[in-house]
Amino acid sequence: QVQLVESGGGLVQAGGSLRLSCAASGRTFSSYAMGWFRQAPGKEREFVAAISGSGGSIYYADSVKGRFTISRDNAKNTVYLQMNSLKPEDTAVYYCAADRSRLRVGVQRNDYNYWGQGTQVTVSS
Repeated sequence: QVQLVESGGGLVQAGGSLRLSCAASGRTFSSYAMGWFRQAPGKEREFVAAISGSGGSIYYADSVKGRFTISRDNAKNTVYLQMNSLKPEDTAVYYCAADRSRLRVGVQRNDYNYWGQGTQVTVSS
């Protein structure tokens, strides 16, 4: 079982930056692929970014490519999402997720077994 706790959300003006963190429990963090998803009001939860257990494979949604950076520190059991050049359309609840499969770095919701409670990101225009 893995427990995930996100932090770092908040209110920021368009063009600003935020850094989200997701702290994970457990001793096998480095074996989990980790992902970030987001859900805006009235919309489906969508993929944002994912990173393999070693950090060697990384994927981004086209909408955030070049602006967001996912990274992880396995010694701290933490995954990060650095968000730059934020836009009002980035406003959403951001969730981190963990995938216990060692065979993929998923970009689909169903690829992930464990989810955090989410952190709100609001970008004002």
